Amino acid sequence: MFANWGWAPKLALDLEGGTALTLTPQLAEGQQVSQEQLDQAVAIIRQRVDAAGVAEAEISTLGVGTEQKIVVSLPGEPDAETLARIQSSAKLEFRAVLAADLASNVIAPEPTETAEPTDGDATDGDGTDSEAEPTPDPTPTDASDLAWITDELQAEFDTFDCSTIDAAETNVAPADEPLITCDDISSVKYILGPVEVSGETISDATHGLVTTSTGASTGQWAVNIVFNDEGTTQFAQVTTRLIALSGVQNQFAIVLDGRVISAPTTNAAITDGRPQITGSFTEASSKYLADQLKFGALPIGFQLESQETIDATLGANQLESGILAGLIGLALVVVYSFFQYRALASVTIASLVVAGALTYSVITIMSWHYGYRLSLAGVAGLIVAIGFTVDSFIVYFERIRDELRDGRGLVGSVESGWKRALRTIYAAKGVNLLSAIVLFILAVGSVRGFALTLGVTVIIDVLVVVIFTHPMMQLLATTRFFSSGHPLSGLDPQALGAVYRGRAEFRFTAESRKSGANREAQRRQTIAERKAAELAGTPRDGGKES
Repeated sequence: MFANWGWAPKLALDLEGGTALTLTPQLAEGQQVSQEQLDQAVAIIRQRVDAAGVAEAEISTLGVGTEQKIVVSLPGEPDAETLARIQSSAKLEFRAVLAADLASNVIAPEPTETAEPTDGDATDGDGTDSEAEPTPDPTPTDASDLAWITDELQAEFDTFDCSTIDAAETNVAPADEPLITCDDISSVKYILGPVEVSGETISDATHGLVTTSTGASTGQWAVNIVFNDEGTTQFAQVTTRLIALSGVQNQFAIVLDGRVISAPTTNAAITDGRPQITGSFTEASSKYLADQLKFGALPIGFQLESQETIDATLGANQLESGILAGLIGLALVVVYSFFQYRALASVTIASLVVAGALTYSVITIMSWHYGYRLSLAGVAGLIVAIGFTVDSFIVYFERIRDELRDGRGLVGSVESGWKRALRTIYAAKGVNLLSAIVLFILAVGSVRGFALTLGVTVIIDVLVVVIFTHPMMQLLATTRFFSSGHPLSGLDPQALGAVYRGRAEFRFTAESRKSGANREAQRRQTIAERKAAELAGTPRDGGKES
């Protein structure tokens, strides 16, 4: 839980710098990469990077025409797992196993007996032997047919060395031909039939612990696959055929990027389209594979051309400027609060301190536990949140003042004002949170960092108002300084238009009553009545006693 723990959040690419990876398309002879394939690869790599918990990464294409490449810029120093996740094409295939390990595992078909040739059959008219026509190779009937193994393929299999699998380019092998490859630890070599189910038919993939029929966990990690309708039908046909076979032909190989990651035996036909891949998985490796399968295979393979360190595009100076801008804004808020609310501003300051501490803690925890990195856009979101946070306090304080103007006591005003303010606060923060969510979903890059920090601060703002600011006001309402309506308290009834008359009750002054009556009479007058009153020099209340 406390792995990579630290006191400060990690910084993004624009503030800290990082590593730039240049990926070159790995194409078969005569193959060309299209712009559509590159765009699809960029989208898939971005999803993989986000799933790995690496935030604020920049992924783009470089070059023109057939020389285009993909540049992945990651903050900090990426680990080996992240590099493998980016480079791996995740090309998943399901192939039937024809042979495994040694050529002796393949059962050759029994030779057929032929009758002795007769004189007429054996010689021509000149007495010479007639040449027998070569027997054609049988045509395979399905992907498990041993007729796929020709003499040439058998000879290649016998001499195949798993240490040369990278040079063999098994990850770009044709789908309609048999394949010689090895498992992921190069301990077993296989002859596999053509592809029968491809990774494009996978609609979802998750990882989890294998459970028994009673629901008990076996402690073994697995990858759970969900096929679409096409994949479900294809996989059902394959497993139905394989259960009738024996030996290695009963197995089907799960091939990822040209290597066999698992070759399970077929115990039953899987017709629901939900197979499970088991093997020597750990929690991390099962999640790694599930993420790759879930986000899809890259349309083409890539190889790492270069890896270089890049400097911060903005640097520490811009970060210091952003923090300075936030401090200036915070200072202005404090000055305004004291000017408007006198000693009541202490509640605002204390609430801001609590909100700031919670926000910093959440950002730091997200950084070392979930891989979040703070960018300059994220800093801007935190600065904007200062104004949003203070809005809640202003709404609450003004509701309390309204209640005091109506003649309530301070304790009653705090409770009644809270009920009225809470509805307004929820409505306003709901709109802010919805805006942050929509922006986070639709945006990419650093703009998502702005939306994330904005959304986090909105939630923290509501929590602080509910669990700190309101209880703080309940406490202060019982103190002599605030309950007596001290002029410096910010809740002076006389300054608000009412005077305190004891026993937590208020009444309006004669001046405030007359002023209020005049305003009400003025509101009820028509325009013609007002003009007539002005011309006659009479009061705007129509000459009536107020």
